[in-house]
Amino acid sequence: MSNHELTGVVKPPGLHHRLSSLLRQSLLEKESLINWWSQHIRDGQLGFYGEIDQWNKPVPNAPVGLVLCSRILWTFAAAWETDKRPLVREIADRAYHYLIRNFEDAEYGGMYWSLTATGQPLQEKKQIYGQAFAIYGLSEYARVTGLPEPLMKADTLFRILELRCRDMQFGGYPEAFTRNWEPVEDMRLSDKDANEKKSMNTHLHLLEAYANLYRIMPSESLAEALHSLLSLFKDHIIDRDTFSMHLFFSEQWEPRSSVISYGHDIEASWLLCEAAVCLGYKEWIDYYNTLAPLMTDRAMAGMDTDGGLMDETDAQTGVCKKEKHWWQQAETMVGLLNAYQLSGKEGYLDLAEKNWIFINKHIRDHQHGEWFWGVDIAGQVMNKEKAGFWKCPYHNVRACIEISSRCSFLLKENEINLNHNPGEPFNR
Repeated sequence: MSNHELTGVVKPPGLHHRLSSLLRQSLLEKESLINWWSQHIRDGQLGFYGEIDQWNKPVPNAPVGLVLCSRILWTFAAAWETDKRPLVREIADRAYHYLIRNFEDAEYGGMYWSLTATGQPLQEKKQIYGQAFAIYGLSEYARVTGLPEPLMKADTLFRILELRCRDMQFGGYPEAFTRNWEPVEDMRLSDKDANEKKSMNTHLHLLEAYANLYRIMPSESLAEALHSLLSLFKDHIIDRDTFSMHLFFSEQWEPRSSVISYGHDIEASWLLCEAAVCLGYKEWIDYYNTLAPLMTDRAMAGMDTDGGLMDETDAQTGVCKKEKHWWQQAETMVGLLNAYQLSGKEGYLDLAEKNWIFINKHIRDHQHGEWFWGVDIAGQVMNKEKAGFWKCPYHNVRACIEISSRCSFLLKENEINLNHNPGEPFNR
């Protein structure tokens, strides 16, 4: 799914053992995760359970989120590119039809934020973050299936956002709107977020969605929107002194947060490179390929001695949230491998392997499958859902796809024997 011709760095002898091991681990784990979601997420009707608890039991009457459905669509579409089992395609098809049938607003356009367990609109607010993931899932489904309808749906969403939501005066996109695209008072994605006009998170995932759409349907309007988003990250979102990102902003891009999110920093470090490559604009490719290792180094301030990436730190107060969540570990693996590809520095690969060991020891549920939400400051598993409004198959399955793709590219680049067997990577 990715563009990995980032560097021509010559790899030292013996490195193939480590890359082969990472390749095999990621392939095995991808299959394990896909199998878990295939087995547990489908409800008895035509949709999905809104939540599955830590012991794989559906939570009755849990609402179904747009983000969950869109991420399932992206995940199973992306997985089907190489995993041609009918079950994988069946769930991708199911996610697409559920998204269009239940989330799509036929009157005003766009996607509802959430549904009841029976598939009725629950919260009609139009979060731009959610629209972005709908574009991401629809465009990936269109890419791997070749179907014209999902591509048309993704393009329609893009045009709605550009027409109704883009801030033509100050740049970027406000966080949320009413059902009929009017301003809304409460713009927050969740209770933990600041109620500010603009956020890093929404713009990062719009960038990711637009880049994915541009890969299969390039146009001048999409290219212009991508240029604008890459400029916003350069000029406003990434701090030029620390190489970390501000999280929330006023309408005029005044920073409104002092929190450093280590997971978002390292996720952005590689997504920005991907978007620049998708756009094919050399100046942006050079800029973000140079910036990515610096952002990765900054994010590594959040890596604990056990190899896990911590949640966040308030730069103003110095208070650090030392929980380690599943998604941060997945993005850490990819960000470190990306930094290694760009720099050739094996230290990044060392840290990636250390993080993988942490995931296997603390985050993977060896008994019930999938990944735990995370571990707390004492290293104990957090008693939270396996699947839900935010806990989706996107981060960890995507990490497995990225790692296997990047390692395959590096191995082929150096004509290394892919038949080398480094041994079984996980205790299964």
